[in-house]
Amino acid sequence: MNNTTRSRWALVGIAAVAAVTLAGCSTPGSSGSGDGKELSIYIDSDPSSVALWDGLVAAYKQAEPDVTINVETHPSGSEGDNLIKTRLSTGDMNDMFWYNSGSLLKALTPDQTLTSLSDQPWASSLNANFVEAASTDNGLYGVPVGASFAGAMVYNKDVYAKLGLTVPKTWDEFMANNAVIKAAGITPVVQTYGDTWTSQLFVLGDFYNVSTADPQWADQYTAGEAKFADEPAVEGFQHLQDVHDAGYLNQDFASATYDDGVRMLAEGTAAQYPMLTSNVAQAVGANFPDADASIGVFPIPGTSADANGLTVWMPNGVYVPKTTEGAQLDSTKKFLSWLATPEACQVQASSITLGGPFVVDGCDLPANAASLVKDMQPYFDDGDTALALEFLSPIKGPSLEQITVEVGSGIRPAQDGAALYDEDVKKQAQQLGLDWK
Repeated sequence: MNNTTRSRWALVGIAAVAAVTLAGCSTPGSSGSGDGKELSIYIDSDPSSVALWDGLVAAYKQAEPDVTINVETHPSGSEGDNLIKTRLSTGDMNDMFWYNSGSLLKALTPDQTLTSLSDQPWASSLNANFVEAASTDNGLYGVPVGASFAGAMVYNKDVYAKLGLTVPKTWDEFMANNAVIKAAGITPVVQTYGDTWTSQLFVLGDFYNVSTADPQWADQYTAGEAKFADEPAVEGFQHLQDVHDAGYLNQDFASATYDDGVRMLAEGTAAQYPMLTSNVAQAVGANFPDADASIGVFPIPGTSADANGLTVWMPNGVYVPKTTEGAQLDSTKKFLSWLATPEACQVQASSITLGGPFVVDGCDLPANAASLVKDMQPYFDDGDTALALEFLSPIKGPSLEQITVEVGSGIRPAQDGAALYDEDVKKQAQQLGLDWK
């Protein structure tokens, strides 16, 4: 759920495949020789991406009038992934490119294909989660562009205030809150299985709790040793079963859509919705702006109040292929240094709807940031965040959303659902060539 997967999660349309160019004529693979006055960057063609880079290119032109940055686009998703891999392997990549951090970045074999940026002055200003997601053991390879987001419990603050509830830090406290909310005639937890992708958040958003309980879990999972059917990872599936079996869901959970869920939350007919903060910030801002102050967020609760934090997704990074050299490399690094400044963050904030805090020191949230995004900042400040599993492992089974719908609908017990997902991911691991038995 970085940029490639975000187009699915954020429900934004995909632009036409045809490449477009901003601020001049694009020259594919223009890295290498040159005087550094004309740079090129390769980005995905999602409309929000184009809008973001349009703003950044224009702002940098004002800061450095002698430098022109040409933007070339590629399709989102697997087609774009393949194009990037092809350009890197043939030495035909642009001076820089904007791409996922995390496991998809690792698939590009960055130690062989990219320029290390570990020695850049701005490297020490980056959030530790992004550094982990954009690095190998041999160095840091990217500078972030965009903001973070989280998989968490979005909630209606007015409902909580009316019922005298406090934000829960454990699953038992969460379920106790649900009992009070239901008694008041309000839906405690929205689920929207009419859009099956929304069913995954109890599992995906619980990964902070998994990684806190077992910091080596992601590595063991990638090696085929850790399983979702075992503790601590089975808890995400158990959460789905718990809220269903207790009768805490909206009656139309099987057919309700994501739009229905946001509406119920904004109107206060439902109290809580496990969801991605980027999605809700965008939807509330566009359709229910008057409700913004009423919408907050807290982590998916685990078993211990002492371990309470957000599962977070990192923004894309800008990377430099090893084919960028000489004056082109010097000019590119100067641009990357500018990207890691509050000035560049302000441009980003004015170009996109923020779904979470920035991951560069000194880049504060703007005053008009969504209320739920402001709720996230203390978790970042205190270090109470952990990367989502997809940043740490390339393995995600294709059937998760169908399995979580079954568990969340009472069709399949949590333990059986988790075991079925273990079989699902085994097939994907084998397709990736991993030595799983």
